[in-house]
Amino acid sequence: MGNKTERIHSLDALRAIMMLLGIILHAAITYTTESQGRAWPLKDPNSTDPNMDILIEYIHSFRMPIFFIVAGFFAALLYYERSPRKMLKNRFKRILLPFVVFVFLLWPTLGGSFLYTFKAFTGGPPPQAPSEGFSLMMLVPISTFHLWFLYYLIMISTIGFILAKLVGLVPKLGQWISTVFNIIINNALLKILLGITMLFTLLSIIEEQWIPTSAKWIVNWKVLLFYTMMYLTGWILFKSKQYLHTFIQYDWLLVFGGILAMFVSSIEYNYIWLGRLFSAMSICLSVFGITGLFIRYCSKHSAQMRYISDASYWVYLIHLPLTIFIPGLLADLAIPAVLKFMIVVIITTIITFVTYHYWVRATFIGKFLNGRKYPRKPVARVKALG
Repeated sequence: MGNKTERIHSLDALRAIMMLLGIILHAAITYTTESQGRAWPLKDPNSTDPNMDILIEYIHSFRMPIFFIVAGFFAALLYYERSPRKMLKNRFKRILLPFVVFVFLLWPTLGGSFLYTFKAFTGGPPPQAPSEGFSLMMLVPISTFHLWFLYYLIMISTIGFILAKLVGLVPKLGQWISTVFNIIINNALLKILLGITMLFTLLSIIEEQWIPTSAKWIVNWKVLLFYTMMYLTGWILFKSKQYLHTFIQYDWLLVFGGILAMFVSSIEYNYIWLGRLFSAMSICLSVFGITGLFIRYCSKHSAQMRYISDASYWVYLIHLPLTIFIPGLLADLAIPAVLKFMIVVIITTIITFVTYHYWVRATFIGKFLNGRKYPRKPVARVKALG
């Protein structure tokens, strides 16, 4: 197994913040000017702001790619430094079981919150609302909602496990992959060019200009393929973890380049491939740049950041009903969309963190989600990844 990896605080913090950005994303989407279709039919008729569209597009450009890369990294850590069996057991407990429990527990509150806010916005029920009485089928979730990433992570973790087993049968292949990856990761320009090429190829294969998502129960092969590649990138990155510091190179410049590429990608082009190329640039530069910033500024232990990391799973799981319900309470307020957005974010953050502190952190729920109970006060240091 070799020496155990010390806790990588930067990637812990990165994973946590990517999850917490779900609050920002889902608080902003109600106040966008562009229609989100059936994916998010709620739209405040009195308060919209184009800045909300920009915010959502930018967060979407890096958030889930980073999350799946980090998920692959930590899965590889479990696989190689604990054991393949313990990796599977951990993923079963930390991903599959919480997904099954919360997708059923949240469904009634999500449905009720949606009905309330839709009526507050329009004055009537949505067209698809059931007109008959209660039936048992109403208890079955109609989709995976915001937990779609857990749904796909379950499948992708299984794929990663199988591929690792197959590569393990040919040790020289694994060594060659690591050697090539080490060369790539140590050359900033080569890393960026190959990253953009991979993403452009992926977007071309799935025939999309932007990152795909799907909350449907039927597996979307485009989503599965895209995020499997992100996950496997993180898995291979674990083997080159000693070179994580190379992401610091040009990190701020890459972030600004990613933002610029995002704006350029939104222009309508006569050639579809050109839009995909700028999208690939935006995703790649943003992912590398933001990862670099976390490695630069969050590599040391922080009790406060560790507390936030521990809370992030619970916060993400339960935040969505709040970001749906609270806009309904604010519907009649004659205030700007940005202010409503900030109110939703603040109230949701307070409620989710307070409930984590008192109901989750030191209770059986915390053990169910994070593998152990924690004292309510942040502690100086805790043992590695649970």
